[in-house]
Amino acid sequence: MPVCARAPFKYNSKMDSTMGFPERVYTVEEVKKARALIAKGYKHRLRAVGNQDFKRKVKEALKLIKAAKYYNFLRTYIRQIREIGGLSQLREAEVAIWANKYAVADPIEAAGFIIQKAQQMKDFIEGRLYYDKGEMRAVKKRIEFLETLRDTSKDQAVKKECEENLKRWAELTFP
Repeated sequence: MPVCARAPFKYNSKMDSTMGFPERVYTVEEVKKARALIAKGYKHRLRAVGNQDFKRKVKEALKLIKAAKYYNFLRTYIRQIREIGGLSQLREAEVAIWANKYAVADPIEAAGFIIQKAQQMKDFIEGRLYYDKGEMRAVKKRIEFLETLRDTSKDQAVKKECEENLKRWAELTFP
């Protein structure tokens, strides 16, 4: 069993070792197994993988996600946030987000991006369209997160930046 899947939330210890979260989520059977475990309350031990600066920046974003109380949502659908040199993306089969250094440079933008990708993973697991037109659900989740972070944060700078991000998203999206 992988290190990141050892401490699931509400995991029944009487389950045998074949009930661990799949190493990858690609085939119909792997998706069904992942969906069943999530329905029982499974949570990943989220890991950031990359250089020290990348991990530090991811931790800053995770603090914001925790402050807005979205951390359990994230841990339900994402196992790992991995630094890469190319384009940032959701890697569904790996239950991971691949992010470059620019995607995590700003903690509020990074947190929103991470939540957006977690929503896409949720849609993938649930068998819903998660790309193309399905992307709007993920964008709405990101906006919901930014509104929650703005409303719950005590830091005026965070509130202001959330408001600026929300204005930009309002210009880019449609109802």
